[in-house]
Amino acid sequence: MRRSSAIQGFTILFLAVLAIVIWLGVAAEDRGGKLTVSFLDIGQGDAIFIDAPSGRQVLIDGGSGRSVLRQLGKTMPWYDRSIDIIVGTHPDADHIGGLIDVLDRYKVGMIVESSVLGETPLWETFEKRVADESKSGAKLVKAQRGQVIDLGEGAYLEVLSPDRAVPHVETNVGCVVTKLIYGDTAFMLPCDAPAAIEKYLVALDGSTLLTTGSISLHANVLKAGHHGSKTSSNFSFVGFVDPEYAIYSRGCDNSYGHPHQQTIDTFAKFNIPTLDTCERGTITFVSDGKTVSLNK
Repeated sequence: MRRSSAIQGFTILFLAVLAIVIWLGVAAEDRGGKLTVSFLDIGQGDAIFIDAPSGRQVLIDGGSGRSVLRQLGKTMPWYDRSIDIIVGTHPDADHIGGLIDVLDRYKVGMIVESSVLGETPLWETFEKRVADESKSGAKLVKAQRGQVIDLGEGAYLEVLSPDRAVPHVETNVGCVVTKLIYGDTAFMLPCDAPAAIEKYLVALDGSTLLTTGSISLHANVLKAGHHGSKTSSNFSFVGFVDPEYAIYSRGCDNSYGHPHQQTIDTFAKFNIPTLDTCERGTITFVSDGKTVSLNK
């Protein structure tokens, strides 16, 4: 009789704990109409995690190593082992290196990548993992201007560049430039695109007006191209984007001198505040579709 009572008590306790876990999971899945964008602290490189109001998740780049797994562990629910979309902007190690570990750890629904062909063993390893994931059911997309990836509930990711297949161009030139849009708010994410591509985008989109009357390149947040290198963040491009914040995604002791003084001066001339993953760690913004706020 005592054993029966103990089993009954254990069962009730187990069901109670399970109910609490399920309730917490449901509560965590409710985004409350908010879009969250985190520039992950992965050292020298890019890794941007997007949590859409619908619950769809996107990871753009993954840095060079396993740091991205630690940061995702802090950003995603502990039980979540899937990411809807990953984007490998170009074959450079500080962008796709960590995505290999992500593909090993998480189930991925869609892989978006540049058509640029890499020349390193790391890129070959990444492509093999992409092929494996594709055979397992993941959708594979070669990025090209005009593509729109619907994230649900009014949020979407738009590809601005490249505008054609670019298998043999320099990797930065062919990187995948995207703009994340939710309601009246936007995030400009120009990978390592050099000034020539930025100027091209200004020529294409600088005078184009949206139905709201705002310039289509405008965004609330701009990730500084190429980690703050002087080869990116062209004066006219920054002016047309006209962000409320600019983000440096970089390692503290990088050997490239990022961010370059020229880029620092450009943002200063426009009175644009800059935030740095080296100094602040992961930087997170929240949008309700009308305004963007920095999660402090």
